[in-house]
Amino acid sequence: MRHWLGLLALLPACWAAPAAAGPTLEAVRARGQLVCGVNQGVAGFSTPDSRGVFQGLDADFCRAVAAATLGDASKVRFVPTSYQTRFVALQSGEIDVLARNVTQTLTRDTSLGFNMAGVNFYDGQAFMVTKASGVARARDLDGASVCVLPGSTTELNLADFNRRERIQLRPVVLSSMDEMVAAYQSGRCDALTTDSSQLAALRATALRNPADHVILPDRISKEPLGPLVRHGDEEWRDIVAWTLMLLIEAEEIGLTRANVQEMRGSQDPNIQRILGVTPGFGRALGLSEDWAFNAIRAVGNYGEIFERHLGRGSPIGLERGQNELWTRGGLMYALPLR
Repeated sequence: MRHWLGLLALLPACWAAPAAAGPTLEAVRARGQLVCGVNQGVAGFSTPDSRGVFQGLDADFCRAVAAATLGDASKVRFVPTSYQTRFVALQSGEIDVLARNVTQTLTRDTSLGFNMAGVNFYDGQAFMVTKASGVARARDLDGASVCVLPGSTTELNLADFNRRERIQLRPVVLSSMDEMVAAYQSGRCDALTTDSSQLAALRATALRNPADHVILPDRISKEPLGPLVRHGDEEWRDIVAWTLMLLIEAEEIGLTRANVQEMRGSQDPNIQRILGVTPGFGRALGLSEDWAFNAIRAVGNYGEIFERHLGRGSPIGLERGQNELWTRGGLMYALPLR
């Protein structure tokens, strides 16, 4: 009994022990800037605005990580990456985190040497066709030509769909979204396939006469999208993953960009811990105690970010769907910040 009491007495001290700064956090602090790999241009996720400033769900996630680690959301440099360069940029250390509509899979977690840091958008692969085609379901595309990107889960999923459904879809492999759109609009492809969110973005921003095109209801894959970091730096993975958890949790408990300053005076013990009024969480991550406050003040909670860039009031006009909070029937569920 005395032995157990002695161990219990040590628990608070162990819990309060600060995390050692890993090499990535040390590098970020030394340069005073987070380097974040993003998409070259997918509306709603990461695309440069008229001033050349990247905007979107992934871009704002990068800003949240910069705010959490450096106290300033503007201290981030965005590196546009293609399907061919995205993983090399992360493996080589050119970027600190990859936040680029990346599907999280077993092989990327293992053979490519990455750590998955949570899902920030649940998606699925779909097909877009012209309304004039009369196609209603993906299976009706038997014999059609389909524009697809190389070296992606999209290309593999298309091949699997062919075999599974015993149909013949003829892939037209193109190296960029711009080339795919051009080929589709010229009639070189009967359909265009990628994640449904990207199809919605392309229809809203890249196609002539968006109303002439329809996204078929079938989803032929699971595409859990989220940030990736390199193996070998668990402290950095913790920071990136818990920043994402924070944004989701903030929506659930009502912390917003507008009220986060006021909520520092809340008597809710959970909010006090998250905002650093009661210290401990920042120390556990190797960050300042106001890491969460800084992140929420910079970009808002997950729901605010979604609505700003992808929601019904945005040009993309997506419903929350699977990306709604679990308390409202969705899949967004933050691990406990305890």
